[in-house]
Amino acid sequence: MTGDDVIDTLRGAPADTGRLRDRLARQAEQEGLVDVLVRSVDSPIGGLLLAATPQGLAYVAFEGEPRDEVLQMLAAKIGPRVVQAAASVSPDEATGGVDATGVLDEATTQLHDYLAGRRREFSLPLDTVLASGFRGLVQHRLSEVGYGHTATYREIATALDKPGAVRAVGSACATNPLPLVWPCHRILRSDGGLGGYRGGLEVKRRLLAMESAA
Repeated sequence: MTGDDVIDTLRGAPADTGRLRDRLARQAEQEGLVDVLVRSVDSPIGGLLLAATPQGLAYVAFEGEPRDEVLQMLAAKIGPRVVQAAASVSPDEATGGVDATGVLDEATTQLHDYLAGRRREFSLPLDTVLASGFRGLVQHRLSEVGYGHTATYREIATALDKPGAVRAVGSACATNPLPLVWPCHRILRSDGGLGGYRGGLEVKRRLLAMESAA
């Protein structure tokens, strides 16, 4: 079976043939035929879609985001070979080093731990291909706002020597490819209001309440 045959078969496999999809996904990844692996996971704040490359976690989508649009964006901006990941890899199947399936396994564990109140910081390999320009500078900066703390859009703009770029900071937060990991939920309006949040304001409230109660 050629590489193209593997990808075509994987995409066409019915959803109920889980073992076949898992085996083909692992084969495709091991042969370097996959640009992005995606996995849907349940969480207390709704279903999440995680996307990873061999370099690291690249995107986290919330339940309210249209899955087809997210997959199309990943295909356009990272690579067209976007594949549903295997559930997990057993030790004897692991290829060693950083691989996209391993990244998804670790990201799933760390996100579950964070949302259960057992983790305050993330330690994951990240692929920051979707964070570029001034937005990327803002998004990278978000990780400096610690657990249980908040900052304002204006404070972030000032810290980046762009005090007039408050709206641009808000836009960067709204398009943050790695929410939760890069905690844009901790960024508030200058008047203390919640501002926006791609996961919805109720999710933002829940995350802030969880952290402030710790």
